[in-house]
Amino acid sequence: MAASSLEVENLHVWRGERHVLRGVGFALAPGECLALRGANGAGKTSLLRTLAGLMYPEEGAVRWGGSDVRRDLRSFQASLAYLGHEPPLKADLTAQENLRYWIGTRRRVSEGEVRAGLARTGAESLGARLVRTLSAGQRRRVALAALTLCAVPLWLLDEPATNLDAEGQHLVGALISEQLARGGLTVAAVHHDLPVGGGAVRTLELAA
Repeated sequence: MAASSLEVENLHVWRGERHVLRGVGFALAPGECLALRGANGAGKTSLLRTLAGLMYPEEGAVRWGGSDVRRDLRSFQASLAYLGHEPPLKADLTAQENLRYWIGTRRRVSEGEVRAGLARTGAESLGARLVRTLSAGQRRRVALAALTLCAVPLWLLDEPATNLDAEGQHLVGALISEQLARGGLTVAAVHHDLPVGGGAVRTLELAA
C-alpha cells in the first residue's frame, strides 16, 4: 500500500444558495488521522464527499502527493475508500457476496481473505446471511470488513461508529490505528472521540 500526502487548500463549497465550506484547509501526512467535528449542517459530509471527488469545490484544491486530484480523478479514487452514513451493501446478497463484489471491483480477493475480513470485525457468523436480515450494527461491521480488505492508503469515513455499541466503537478505533500504523491516512467525521492509539489524531472543527 503506497501512501501519499493529502493537502486541502482554501476549499469553498456551496449547496444551492448555502455556503457550506468557507476556506477550509489542512495537510495530512502518512500515519495521521484528522477528526472532523462540528454540529449537524457544519459541512462534515460535504467535506468528505469533496475529498472523495464526489462533489466539486467552487474554489480551492485537493492535492494527493502534491498533484491536484482532478487531473487524474480515477487514479486518486482508486487510492481511497469512502464509507458514508449508509453502507453500500446490496440487500439481497449475503455478507460474503457483498464483500466479493465490493472488493472485486478493485482487486482479486480470495474466500480466505473475505472470511478473515469478517472475522476481524466480529462478523464471521454473518457471512452466509442476506444483508436485508442484518441489523444496522451488523451491516456496519460488514462494511468495516470491506474497509479492511480495500488495501488503500486513504480512508474517508462518515461517522464510522454509527449504530455500534462501545465494543464496536473500540473496534473502529483499532482499525484506524492499524491503518495509521501501515502508513495510511484517515479523515473521519465524528460526534465523539474514537479510541485511536498512537497520538496521531488531529481535530478540525467546522463551524455551522
